[in-house]
Amino acid sequence: MPLTKFSFKPGINKEETDYSNENGWVDGNLIRFRKGNVEKVGGWEKRSTNVFFDTARALHSWISLGGSRYLGLGTTSKYYIDNGGSYNDITPIRATTTNGIVFSATDGSSLITATDSSHGAVVGDWVTLAGAVSLGGLVTAAVLNQEYQINGVSSANAFTFTAKDTAGDTVTANSSDSGNGGAAADAVYQINSGLDVYVQAAGWSSGTWGASTYGSTSALSANGQLRLWTHDNFGENLIINPRGGSIYRWVENNGLSTRAVSLSGTSGANLVPTLGLQVITSETDRHLIVLGADPISGSARTGAVDPMLIAFSDSENELEFEPLSTNSAGSLRLSSGSLIVGGLKSRQEVLIWTDTSLYSMSFIGPPLIFAVNLINEGAGLIGPKAAVNAPNGVYFMSKSGFYFYNGSVQKLPCSVQDYVFSDLDLSQAYKCHLALNSEFSEVWFFYPSLEDDTNEISRYVIYNYEEQSWSIGSLVRYAWLDAGIENKPIASGTSSSTSYLYTHESGFNNDLIAMDGVFIESADIDIADGENFAFVKKVIPDVLFATQTGTSPTPAMNIVVKSRDFNGDSLTTNSTTQVTSTSTFSSLRARSRQLVLRFESDDDNENDRKDYRWRLGATRLDVQPSGRR
Repeated sequence: MPLTKFSFKPGINKEETDYSNENGWVDGNLIRFRKGNVEKVGGWEKRSTNVFFDTARALHSWISLGGSRYLGLGTTSKYYIDNGGSYNDITPIRATTTNGIVFSATDGSSLITATDSSHGAVVGDWVTLAGAVSLGGLVTAAVLNQEYQINGVSSANAFTFTAKDTAGDTVTANSSDSGNGGAAADAVYQINSGLDVYVQAAGWSSGTWGASTYGSTSALSANGQLRLWTHDNFGENLIINPRGGSIYRWVENNGLSTRAVSLSGTSGANLVPTLGLQVITSETDRHLIVLGADPISGSARTGAVDPMLIAFSDSENELEFEPLSTNSAGSLRLSSGSLIVGGLKSRQEVLIWTDTSLYSMSFIGPPLIFAVNLINEGAGLIGPKAAVNAPNGVYFMSKSGFYFYNGSVQKLPCSVQDYVFSDLDLSQAYKCHLALNSEFSEVWFFYPSLEDDTNEISRYVIYNYEEQSWSIGSLVRYAWLDAGIENKPIASGTSSSTSYLYTHESGFNNDLIAMDGVFIESADIDIADGENFAFVKKVIPDVLFATQTGTSPTPAMNIVVKSRDFNGDSLTTNSTTQVTSTSTFSSLRARSRQLVLRFESDDDNENDRKDYRWRLGATRLDVQPSGRR
């Protein structure tokens, strides 16, 4: 019988049954569709071997007028600026204690108790200690006088941390450590850290166990919420805001050794919001916009977030928020919804999502300054980071599906929607974020999976907006920044519980090791609608291998044939054959009414799995009828 060519439709489809999706794909991992064909995604490698503390869920890059390249990253407890691969800590300072902190240790323990009246710290905060003397034993002055992350808060006047030497190794106190570090020790506290898990912002026991709001029904403070930073430039300077917290400014001319400081406390500030949910700088008219600002009451701000209030500064002056006839500062309040979830600068407008609706905010000049139009009701934003600009418009994720905006809102036809939303961990939906990979015309939707049960981002779906195809997979990435100022996409992730930034589309590996679990699997195929059994004798592959520059791997792929006689039967693996760059055909044997083809990276040899990628064409099978029973 002549060879049968199988050319599968691009995109993974989980909305149809495996049989009705004939000549389609039903599953995959770490693959993409490009020009209608399947290929392994690009690899990634650490941008730097330097590490930062805690989870980074926000990335922002810019170039100064002097040509300096900066990358800002906000983590659960800190804010850094990366300049040349080193992470410069610009986290704002919350409080300072002078000559007022003492210490105690226990023989055989590495835990140090620090006593400081009304310290205001929470678990996860960072404090820099200075001026202490030795406790008398192994806990020396050099051990104490360092930066520490607080790991326990025993009372409003005491906290604990784990002693370490200057190399970072744990120090255990001995019986001689009976002193208190002297009476002249100082402490500099950075702003309170946030949570690495989302908790409901109101209701009984809305706070975490031991938090100040536990058992109350009041709204959570910034440190009692999932820590999500927003950031934008006002000129060369950087404006940063931890969601629900204060607004800060880092001045580029002051250098990387300086920290961000409170914008409302800056000299010349006038009625600057003390709290906000997000900061955005409008492009052409140059206003600093604060979403979810605290309102003005009399001659001051209230200090309580209004979740539907938008405040904006005077043009070209981020320090002036008092509405006057002589300036363009002001405020407005949205009406559809109960909470501003997020905003995004787009073409000639700022898009603002509440939990139920989408608004467009555009500059129109005096006397109103900004016009706000309700674009859509029913398509709110699932999380503050769940929207992204693409060349053809804005993509966003709602609790009801995937959407596209380009003057009007359209729901994206999605062949994996039920698969995603039935698996989506809604309790952690605020962690969902969208990523643009413009080189490949892709939008990546990252989300936490119920099946994985990690309370964390673990899976993604890719939408190719040029070819309207979808793919799925597993990858832990907390934030993403498309190529632009950076030559390639940058994403935050972890390796062995250590936080790194990764450069994506770089090589073909998972950092320095092989990329495991790469595969694509077809829907059921048959002969003449399954009237006869199919007998497969050999496969003629159509695979293009590409190797990483400077390497000499032995590229290989496995083709797996699975079978079943009826739709309700479980799949049985019949045959697996290896394909290399020199393979002409491979013999295999399978007999069944319905067949499934799986293409996967060969897992037999670590060295043979590294440094290459593969791309599928049209596979041909030597298949013939083999009776009706």
